[in-house]
Parts: sequence; structure tokens; C-alpha cells
Amino acid sequence: MSGTTIRLGLIGDNIAASQSPRLHEIAGRLCGLTVTYERLVPPQRNQTFEEVFAFCGEEGFAGINVTYPYKERVVGMLDVADPAIRKIAACNTVLFGAGTPRGFNTDFTGFVHGFRTAFGRDASPGRVAMIGAGGVGKAVAFGLAELGCRHLQLFDRDQARAEGLASAVRQAVPDLTVQVAPSAEEAVIGVDGLINCTPLGMVGYPGSAVPLSGLGQARWAFDAVYTPVDTEFLIAAKAAGVSVMSGYELFFFQGVDAFHLFTGRDVDQAALRQALKQGEGVNV
Repeated sequence: MSGTTIRLGLIGDNIAASQSPRLHEIAGRLCGLTVTYERLVPPQRNQTFEEVFAFCGEEGFAGINVTYPYKERVVGMLDVADPAIRKIAACNTVLFGAGTPRGFNTDFTGFVHGFRTAFGRDASPGRVAMIGAGGVGKAVAFGLAELGCRHLQLFDRDQARAEGLASAVRQAVPDLTVQVAPSAEEAVIGVDGLINCTPLGMVGYPGSAVPLSGLGQARWAFDAVYTPVDTEFLIAAKAAGVSVMSGYELFFFQGVDAFHLFTGRDVDQAALRQALKQGEGVNV
């Protein structure tokens, strides 16, 4: 691969601030590879998601990442070999090649790696409230199960979506109790961990989906948003003395895992962190 340009991209809405192009291009340089990484926004291209996806397959992309709001929509277009990822029913990483494109979920692996790095390899999630049951929420819910969570309280404004995720997790992990709360305020009562898996808080979507009333008892908090790194939710959590994991950790580890899938290479993580840290606008 060292003599070939590896063309990658990201399909999503509102991704102008994404650091994924920098991560993959820097990781490529650290591994002696030439990597390009393009932002592809369907509305800006006056195309549907399916049209942009087809363009990537036809134009020689080695792979793409998929982000909000397309992680669930893409699954039906992919060969998803891993039964765990099929249960999540959302993919954020796609490899092109001969035959049907292959789908993976490095949000799942990235969340697990990030949690253990932020809170310790033996840390237990405890009782958790998660607001948002979309694509990243699915990955995080199954990641919580992997980490030993035994009680999860879900809330999503789309109750059917929350019920669907709860049912999928219960079926896959019978000893994990999953409850769908009637409101975000009720979801956060009496929990050890608070999670935001909605876009609220990211650039262009100000605010916090997680009621700050939950910070009184919580031990830890995680926000899947990483642009900005310091969201309103995490700023409030830090002020309340709660240990936090930023969305940057999920971004970093899902990116490292995706880069390995795209290239077959393992990047030096410390060197990659340092290189990213030196870039403009990156606060880690």
C-alpha cells in the first residue's frame, strides 16, 4: 500500500468541524502511507445518501466512515459479518472492494477502549442513564454491556426508537436490565453514569439533552459529541465534580480502529495523539 494513495471519506450532515480527515491523514503519514479523506455532505451535494454512497464505491474509495444521521440507514447496503454488529444494526465504517461493501462499527469498540482509558480497565459503569437511542446510542449501549453494565435507563424523544433499542439489548444480553423512561428527567434519577448520545451540544446544535439534575449522584459522564470537546453538559459535569469522558476519546479510538480496518496498519497512538493535539482548534 505504501506506493498507493488510499482514498477515504466521511458521509454525514453538519460535519464541517469534523477532525476525521486530519486523524486519518496524519495516521497515514505516521505509517508511511498517502491518505486522502474527504467530507461528503449529501444535502450540500444535492444528492441522497444512497447517491453519495454509490459515488464512493464507483470512484475508488477504499472505505468511508458514516455519521449522523446515516449510521442505521447504511446497514441494509452492507455485508455485516460480525453478529454483534448485526445486533447493533448501525455501522460507522465501510470497506469497499469486490462484492458487497463490508460494514463495521468502531463506535462500539472505540467506546469500550475510551471508557477503560478514561476510568480504568476494571471500572464498572454501574447504573447508567443514556439519552439518545440512535446510531451511536446503539453502539454505546452494547459497549456498556461489554463493560459489565447491568442496569440501563433509556430515553429518546422517539419512544419507538428507544423501545426498539431496549428490546434488542434485552434479547442480546438477557442479564442486562433495560428500562425506557418516560422523560429524560426520570431517566437520570439514581444513576452512576450519565450519557448523551444525541447531537445536542455539537456545533450548530447548542444545549444539553441530559438534565443537570442527574449530576447530584452521578460518578461519571460521557458525551458522544466532540465538536466542541467541552460541551455544555460536560462543563456542568466537571463543575459538579463528576469524572468525565469526552466525545474526543470515542472519536480517537473509533478512528484508530477504523484506520486499521482501512489500511491493515496499527498507528502509534501516542504519536497520533500528539500530532492531533498540535493542530488548530483541537483541545484535548
